[in-house]
Amino acid sequence: MGSRVIKVLVVVEAALILGTVLFLGGATLGLALPRLNPAAGSALGDWVTAPLPSSWTADVPSPTAANSPENLPALFRPFWQAWDIIHQEFVDQPVDDTLMMQGAIRGMIDALGDEHSGYMDPNQYHQANIPLQGAYEGIGAWVDTEAEYLTIIAPMSGSPAEAAGLKSGDQVIAVDGQDMTGVPGQLVVRQVMGPEGTTVVLTIRREGVADPFDVEVTRGKITVPSVESKTLDGGIAYIRLSTFGDNTVGDLRRALRTRLAENPSGLILDLRGNGGGYLASAVDVASEFIGQGAILTERFGDGHEQVYDANGDGEALDIPLVVLIDGGSASASEIVAGAIQDHGRGRLVGEPSFGKGSVQNWHPLDSQAGAVRVTIARWFTPNGRSIEANGLQPDVEIQITDDDIRAGRDPQLQRAVELLLGQTSPAPATPPALATALPTVSP
Repeated sequence: MGSRVIKVLVVVEAALILGTVLFLGGATLGLALPRLNPAAGSALGDWVTAPLPSSWTADVPSPTAANSPENLPALFRPFWQAWDIIHQEFVDQPVDDTLMMQGAIRGMIDALGDEHSGYMDPNQYHQANIPLQGAYEGIGAWVDTEAEYLTIIAPMSGSPAEAAGLKSGDQVIAVDGQDMTGVPGQLVVRQVMGPEGTTVVLTIRREGVADPFDVEVTRGKITVPSVESKTLDGGIAYIRLSTFGDNTVGDLRRALRTRLAENPSGLILDLRGNGGGYLASAVDVASEFIGQGAILTERFGDGHEQVYDANGDGEALDIPLVVLIDGGSASASEIVAGAIQDHGRGRLVGEPSFGKGSVQNWHPLDSQAGAVRVTIARWFTPNGRSIEANGLQPDVEIQITDDDIRAGRDPQLQRAVELLLGQTSPAPATPPALATALPTVSP
């Protein structure tokens, strides 16, 4: 796809795009244009309705014709006209050409009408890659920046956000007392992030809670562990993936070899709160559990499809398997869980997943001017299911209640253990605690 295209991402994290709209739809019949009235002696003039000048539209090519390079100068003539007018007449001079350029790119991509495509300035692009690079300073949560307010997808395991009690679906309506209404999500992210040891007060709106409430979070250094593993009571291997990054597949294979050497009776793959990551990593992870056949199909805008098959060298192709998912399981997590479900390789336990079924490319721009992120395809499970907006439905749906959290119980994990041990009731002698899958911050 060219040397300037970096790795394909299917991620819903702090990296999603500001949707600032700078190009507005114009009137089709006429514009309200100012006309000076010298007799009135007014510098402002009187407002009158004037017809749209023919010169504004006569030379603009049709959308089809505009595809050819020779028509681009005529197509962009109104843009440069507007650029010159701003530089000549805007009241607060000088204007910032860099911000205007960035705004123009944002507006152009916003015109696509795709919530997952957009432009990131250099700072936003850096922040967007932080979760996949291993460490940063902040509260430690996967977030959605495209909702009305910055919305928590899931706190990271062991993070300050988790310790403070933030939950999937929480909306951040104010930061340190400042109202975030109308503030783009990426800018809210900047205010939430900060040096380790400092505090930030988030005003949270939560479904089912009548009034907003404040949560004080002490920021920390957030290291994103790709893979955690252990052996549970009953000889069940447990592996938790928190992201799909550069090192995930290698870390997973090492964890699988360690656990499988103990001859476990079953395996639990925990994808709860995993906001996604690299597409290639998702295919490789799924291939650890699926020996052959499709993992997903991508469908592109020109109609062609690409099928990603299992690579055939998985470590855990036969062991009984249960996958845990919830509303924080997104994109790459859904690729893995959907493939396992469609192949009948294992059962899904937990809550419906997030529901993101598209694939994006990030293209870094010249002169370190940021990057554009463009949706290039939509993906489907091996059985042709689209999970966009609806998510994956678990085979066994179990909610975690506030009482469960206060008591340190994890009924989803407990149910997974029961399924693998062939039990329906009673629970194992020592039921796994919530902290097994969702550890809190160490002192």
